[in-house]
Amino acid sequence: MSEAPSRAATPATAVPPVAKKVPSPREHHGDVFVDQYEWLREKEDPEVVAHLKAENAYTETVTAGQQPLRDAIFEEIKGRTQETDLSVPSRLGDWWYYSRTIEGKQYPVYCRVAASGAAGDVEAWTPPAVVPGEPVPGEVVLLDGNAEAEGKPFFALGGATVSRDGSLYAYSVDNAGNETFTLRIRDLRTGDHLPEVIENVFYGLEFSTDGGRLYYVVADESWRPYQIRVHVLGTPVEQDAVLYEEGDVAQWTSIDLSGDRRWLLVSVGNSEYSETRYLDLDDAEARLELLLGRSERILHSAELFEHDGAAQVLLVHNRDAVNSMVSTAPLAEFTKPLAEQRWTTVVAHDAAVKIEGAEVTASHLVVALRRDTIETVRFAPLAGAIAAAEAGSAPSFAEPAFGEELYTAGAGVSDYRAPVARLSYTSFFTPPRVYDYVLATGELLLRKETPVLGGYDPQDYVAERAWATADDGTQVPLSVLRKASVRADGTNPALVYGYGSYEVSMDPAFAIPRLSLLDRGVVFVVAHIRGGGELGRRWYEAGKKLLKRNTFTDFVAATDWLSASGWADPARIACMGGSAGGLLIGAALNLAPEKYAAAVAQVPFVDALTTILDPELPLSALEWEEWGNPIEDSEVYAYMKSYTPYENVRPAGYPAVAAVTSFNDTRVLYVEPAKWVQVLREATTSAHPIVLKTEMDAGHGGASGRYEAWKDRAWDYAFIADALGARNVIS
Repeated sequence: MSEAPSRAATPATAVPPVAKKVPSPREHHGDVFVDQYEWLREKEDPEVVAHLKAENAYTETVTAGQQPLRDAIFEEIKGRTQETDLSVPSRLGDWWYYSRTIEGKQYPVYCRVAASGAAGDVEAWTPPAVVPGEPVPGEVVLLDGNAEAEGKPFFALGGATVSRDGSLYAYSVDNAGNETFTLRIRDLRTGDHLPEVIENVFYGLEFSTDGGRLYYVVADESWRPYQIRVHVLGTPVEQDAVLYEEGDVAQWTSIDLSGDRRWLLVSVGNSEYSETRYLDLDDAEARLELLLGRSERILHSAELFEHDGAAQVLLVHNRDAVNSMVSTAPLAEFTKPLAEQRWTTVVAHDAAVKIEGAEVTASHLVVALRRDTIETVRFAPLAGAIAAAEAGSAPSFAEPAFGEELYTAGAGVSDYRAPVARLSYTSFFTPPRVYDYVLATGELLLRKETPVLGGYDPQDYVAERAWATADDGTQVPLSVLRKASVRADGTNPALVYGYGSYEVSMDPAFAIPRLSLLDRGVVFVVAHIRGGGELGRRWYEAGKKLLKRNTFTDFVAATDWLSASGWADPARIACMGGSAGGLLIGAALNLAPEKYAAAVAQVPFVDALTTILDPELPLSALEWEEWGNPIEDSEVYAYMKSYTPYENVRPAGYPAVAAVTSFNDTRVLYVEPAKWVQVLREATTSAHPIVLKTEMDAGHGGASGRYEAWKDRAWDYAFIADALGARNVIS
């Protein structure tokens, strides 16, 4: 028998904090919006901190009855997880690199052991038999995350790299949760750190060929990566030179190495076009050169490699190809004007297939693609692919088959010389598998399937594809997950999850915490709404800028499908999303609050217009290519104001709402949900609780440490399960 949904009002003894009102007018394009709660942005104000702590205390009181359920879900997650485990070792040069976890410890330990065997021998690329929990002969600990985190409120590894000869290890650490890192370098021959410490670095660091220089990225005050700096080991950090500086506030800058580690690639761009520069690391006198400029307005990624004794460029690009295509050209071609350059098509444009990326090894071309929402991978001999393309023929690709309808597969090569590609595979109910794909033969060698304890049987669950019809008739794909014993009798609790922005796809992936909801009879629906990338570039473009409302109405259409499908009781449907998906949740609640019994908005971007109107705030200017520029464009301003959650809360019966945020989040500031919760409480005509939970020592991804992450997920899921009357495990 199904449980009754929890419709309890907020306990009479629990009084929600009421923030004072301080009118703050905002005027753009003749429109004046008076924000009563903008003062909550003052992070250093003791009154703001006190308010957030009062909100946490209120949340704790209101949800205290959910603690046994949270504890149960946490123990289920823990009980299904092999706590002492390790990743599959991956070979780079003369070493095997891996990480391992230890029962009771929050963070991974990053390690390596020596490798042997010729580079072209498949046997030499068979990972060593490392047994979880047993000492590894010859193991070298590169970084122990638990030791690094000791005494710190937060720990996250921003990046790590080893020099080509394997003697130096550079890594960056965040101890605040604001995604700003401290960089250090360890000499692996002695185990000692080099004296230099570089503060306030961003993601991205690479060594020069000889290991004497380290390239790293720096962000400006708005948290925009804009500089590439060069540190010469043994010199004062203050003398670090700027290799490149980007002055356009709407551009993002990053670095990478080519597969053969000869070229440093500097990428600049946004979601609509990009620019690539390159530096020959084998030439100490080389300068940074422009490969393909932003003035051409081509969205692309580039890889440099050697072929037949000459430098070549592999391009994934959207030049006359909305879903992108793959081309090659000699490096020398890029010294000419674009109209005179000769590019050879290796993978032609296909309106039904989105090219997601490509890379080369010494022998093969690897292409990642998306077809019918599913991401997978293809392989072709490099020389044969180039020869066929130059002859005007389509190269012959091999594509592994997996036997499931809904899955995700990807591949990469850790070492350019490798005769195998490391392939990852997962589905909603297949735990992550790691294969080595033998490039010469197509043989798949299973290296590991992530163990799931507690008697897990994938046959106990079902994942199916369904389609919702949007307001304009568009068919929106859904992934419908349930326990196999659940029947379509119209009585089940359900959760609709979505994101729908930045061309990010919600791909099939296994998740242990989600099993706890499914085991309680919750039907879990992933809505692949417009604004994501599941159906190619046009799917994304149909949910951005002046078409953004499609994202929200698609989500409501997914909810309507669920209500009518028989899989759910229409009175027992919840919704959840994070970051831009939190904006989605806020917008959906404003559109149709009566359709949801509960909502969890994680680090929600619910005050998007205020943020994007201030280019000094983190990432704001970079958002213009996603949402439009409301500063310059009155139409964009009016359109955004019509949907941003904070400014469109209205008197209505809102469901139980939990806004979950982090005090040190740089991507979506805590102030957005803090303000949103205030206006929701003022407007709602229902008695359902509306709570704000702020992690005071965390960032955009929540608290650090795996056990803390499990507790966070248990909190979110308990809030939903309690509201839906799905507290007990079903048979």
